[in-house]
Amino acid sequence: MYESLLKKVEKGKQTIIQKQHKRKTKGTTMIINATNLIAGRLATVVAKKALLGEEIMIINCENAVITGRRDTVLAQRKQRRDRGTPTAGPYCPRMPDQMLKRMIRGMLPYKQERGEAAFKRIMCYRGVPIQLQDKVQQATTIKEADAAKLPYKKFVTLGEIAKFLGANWYEG
Repeated sequence: MYESLLKKVEKGKQTIIQKQHKRKTKGTTMIINATNLIAGRLATVVAKKALLGEEIMIINCENAVITGRRDTVLAQRKQRRDRGTPTAGPYCPRMPDQMLKRMIRGMLPYKQERGEAAFKRIMCYRGVPIQLQDKVQQATTIKEADAAKLPYKKFVTLGEIAKFLGANWYEG
């Protein structure tokens, strides 16, 4: 991730060797397939890479999962949606790509300049957009966030949560 460079600094009679770090990830683009990835773990990895300067595109956001019993997860999301008023907030997204982007925003210092710039480098998509059709084979996955590693199979996809909340989108 970092390339170390040594720099000699003369300070009086002493010579101090300082390490300087040069970022390698600046300006690169990463495509992540969110199918069967745990949304929170995916969000932490994406937030860190965005802060380091990488552009990130996440495809198939509706297939990312949230762990827990189905009825509990849906009840928590419904309670969050029903809190407040539609005109005054809080505003909770219903679309799966916006849900994931909001999770990522929660892991960034988005009120600071560097967090805002990192947030602009993240794009979330439902399905695979036309401009990325030829790059689907290059899409990577994150091993630490894979739901197949769970000892149990209790999870709900963001697409199921979106349908439950009344989002107007259709697969296929």
